[in-house]
Amino acid sequence: MFLYGTLLDGRVLERMAGQSGLARRLRPALLSGFVRVHLRGTPYPTLIPGVGEVRGALLRVSGPALVRLESYEGPGYALRPLLVVGPRGPVWARAWVVPRWRVDGRAWMPARRSLIPG
Repeated sequence: MFLYGTLLDGRVLERMAGQSGLARRLRPALLSGFVRVHLRGTPYPTLIPGVGEVRGALLRVSGPALVRLESYEGPGYALRPLLVVGPRGPVWARAWVVPRWRVDGRAWMPARRSLIPG
């Protein structure tokens, strides 16, 4: 998984996934050719193609944790394959994104307690 938003906060990640210790497994990653923006009418982010890059994290998730995270993300988000650069080079990962018509275009930045710099 490529995480780029609220799940970069280790407390949120572990609570929503129902699995302690996940935050220690996050690895820095960079997604080029995309920008992180607000989902219209919410405080949450999504990704859209654009000039820029998004710093986030890679994480392998187990089946039960994935089910819980899918529930947290909700039906508006869908998993999409994206090519990101991790510590060992380019890798395909999946990230939750929404259709472009659901974004408002304002830039979104991770909270200060995020484990990955914005």
